[in-house]
Amino acid sequence: MEQLAFTALLNRLFGAPVLALLLKLNIHPKYPATPITNPVAMQILVALLLTIFFIAVRSRLSVEGPGALQHTMEGITGFIENLAQEIIGHHSERFVPYLTVLGIFILTCNLLGLVPGLESPTAVVTVPLGCALLTWFYYHYAGLRENGVIGYLKHFIGPQEGIPWWARIIVLILLPPIEIFSHLARVLSLTVRLFANMFAGEMVTLVFFSLLPLGLPIVFEGLHVGVSFIQTYIFVLLACVYLGEATAHEH
Repeated sequence: MEQLAFTALLNRLFGAPVLALLLKLNIHPKYPATPITNPVAMQILVALLLTIFFIAVRSRLSVEGPGALQHTMEGITGFIENLAQEIIGHHSERFVPYLTVLGIFILTCNLLGLVPGLESPTAVVTVPLGCALLTWFYYHYAGLRENGVIGYLKHFIGPQEGIPWWARIIVLILLPPIEIFSHLARVLSLTVRLFANMFAGEMVTLVFFSLLPLGLPIVFEGLHVGVSFIQTYIFVLLACVYLGEATAHEH
């Protein structure tokens, strides 16, 4: 495995205790000498950058003279608030913090590959899969909290009122497996969409940089930025859709 400079630094500082922890958990890394991989290191770097960013925003909050960082954060939060309000509804406020952090994290991961010597962790399938699984569990938890166990399970059996008894039996037999499969497919859909686009962007840029270091690759860098924003928006949009469906009250 070719290590990035930041990955090598983390392995030099924390490689030994990380390896010991993994072995205690009966996890045997492929490269014991370097147990911290590039995707993990890039996520740690993103977490550090976002922590610094949030601290800087918090330390400069002002009602009378808001600065550029505050305006930027207010713009991001306002955009996601409006999106959540349109899709989820009047009870969307409680989900805005999660959606905001999710969107900023994915966008930063997407754009990280533009920095020389760094990679986009979302171009590795495990990172989009982690975001997808977290979102999947989160919207199910939100649905259970909002509707209760019985109320939430009604989402999986479809409408039962106003239809003949024999139709109810057919719906009860057919719809739950379809709904379960649909919900499981959402994890795959979220993962593949983000991973495939970011991986393809990284590979195309790498190929053109190796063939022609100047000129044309800059165009693909611009496309990479556009794809990064679009894929972040789609991921957050779908998270809003799933949260809206999970927290809706069946009548």
